[in-house]
Amino acid sequence: MKHDRPLPSQDPDSVAVTPEAEAAPVEAPKAPEAPAGKAGGGSRKKAILGLVALLVLGAGGYEGYKYWTVGRFMESTDDAYVQADITLISSKVLGYVTELPVSANTHVKKGDVLVRLDDGDYRIALETARSKVTSADETLARIDAQITAAKAAVSQAVAGQDAAEATLRSANSSYDRTKGLKDRAVATQAALDTATETLDTATASLASAKAAVVSAEAQVSVLKAQRAEAEGSKHQLELAVKQAELDLERTVLRAPADGVIANLNMEKGDLVSAGTRLAALVPDQGFYIEANFKETQMEGIAAGAEVTLSFDALPDREFEGKVASAAPATGSVFSLLPADNATGNFTKVVQRVPVRIEIPEEALATGQLRAGLSVEVNVDSRTVPDQRARLAAAE
Repeated sequence: MKHDRPLPSQDPDSVAVTPEAEAAPVEAPKAPEAPAGKAGGGSRKKAILGLVALLVLGAGGYEGYKYWTVGRFMESTDDAYVQADITLISSKVLGYVTELPVSANTHVKKGDVLVRLDDGDYRIALETARSKVTSADETLARIDAQITAAKAAVSQAVAGQDAAEATLRSANSSYDRTKGLKDRAVATQAALDTATETLDTATASLASAKAAVVSAEAQVSVLKAQRAEAEGSKHQLELAVKQAELDLERTVLRAPADGVIANLNMEKGDLVSAGTRLAALVPDQGFYIEANFKETQMEGIAAGAEVTLSFDALPDREFEGKVASAAPATGSVFSLLPADNATGNFTKVVQRVPVRIEIPEEALATGQLRAGLSVEVNVDSRTVPDQRARLAAAE
């Protein structure tokens, strides 16, 4: 039997093919496999991007919800500062500083001595004023004695007038009797002339006695007027004593309240004039916040509104306060040189209104607050009494 295919021995490069090999299917070549690391990295990147997108959407939704429910009702400003009712210590009298028992930045109690001035001149002035009052008392005592004597003279004059009236009555009787006898030709003309003379003398004596009474009473009135004048002078002298006492007391300057002494600008031996600013007292109480809001923010700000406070000096802490009041005018109105918009070119500038805010006790209790510190203020307009009513009505 002849074979059509050549034998293996006939072609050295050929390979022998068995019947089993002819029956096996031919396999297609395999594509190169991608590295395992690259396939996993792509999936992880997609997951991270999806997570970031989800977080962004969630944050945006949260911020939007926060703005709609809270943010749109908040009026904020960082133009706010802690203020205090600072008392300026000044002298009302002239004198040299003899004692300075306090130093700057020290705490004092109400009534503590801050400064003592030389009081020698004021003690002398007080003694002089008191001596004048004593002299005025002596003058009043002398006038009182004169008034007593004048009243006695009035009594004496009245008695003399009574005696003159009695003498006049006797002279009238004698004259009438003598005239009757003369008419009956019993008495002589000489007797009638004597009775007439006696009557005239008694009449003149009565007139003199009446004048003496008037003079004595007038003397009493004069002395009483002098006494009133002396009393007025004494009152003025007593006022001079009080003024001298006040001047003497003012040589000692005392703390008007509990607080801390600051801006002390004097030394022992300095000559202090009346009205000279010597120091400042920052009280322990009386701190408040003055926040300057734009005029466009004032619609949602009124007394009683709740406020969130963030002090730069107390980081990472928030406090709750309340709006106490709002100024009746913008800050520019009270400036030293208010702008006159009626002249020159005009440029509109948003004005600011000072708003006073109460500081809570827990913030004051920290002891870290100082006048002039910066504050961030957020006012919740929903807590304004009128706004609360409107929101309730809308619901």
